[in-house]
Amino acid sequence: KRPELTYAFFFMKILAVSDNVLAKLENRENLLQNYSQVNAVISCGDMPAHYLEFIVDVLNVPLLYVRGNHDVHYTAEHPGGDDLHGRVLHFGGLLWAGLEGCLRYNREPIQYTQSEMFWQVLRLYPAVLMARARFRRRLDVMLTHAPPRHIHDLPDRAHIGFNAFRLLIRLYRPRFLLHGHVDTHDAPLQRTYTRFLETEVININPAKVLEISEA
Repeated sequence: KRPELTYAFFFMKILAVSDNVLAKLENRENLLQNYSQVNAVISCGDMPAHYLEFIVDVLNVPLLYVRGNHDVHYTAEHPGGDDLHGRVLHFGGLLWAGLEGCLRYNREPIQYTQSEMFWQVLRLYPAVLMARARFRRRLDVMLTHAPPRHIHDLPDRAHIGFNAFRLLIRLYRPRFLLHGHVDTHDAPLQRTYTRFLETEVININPAKVLEISEA
């Protein structure tokens, strides 16, 4: 049985993954040797359910995730863990929230128009305010699949970021916004860390280990 989402830490070490399967994370010995201090696995989407299940089962840690536009299979093959889409969660002494999907570029599910994502951002805002008042802290980590517009996004239709996420950063004031969707091998000079207002925007694709303090 995996740990419940009730622990509090002075800081959390997370393994964040998205979009691309890495052979080293399918190796049990490598996971135990190099990632045994991880407190949680975070997925920003487009990850096979069995891949996520293997990692969290080996490390025996909780999973938090949002779906990417290619995660339609989660309906039949659920990875377990907590889907953060449209939710705020208090875990490890931190406040987490999430929004799934990418900009609509075809008729497949888990895609949103710019206006639809504005609605998603505004609909989640009351829950963010309530959590902020209850736990007396700002939102710590926002999980998204797609990036904000003009931050780590690309010019092709499928990889344009959401304008709504720029509003989200202004309204929610998260300490971190973690996203995937954009492959750095498509743009080798692409930045993966950007400070926007009070928020560190990080492209975690394909995998990053991050330490997040309570402060």
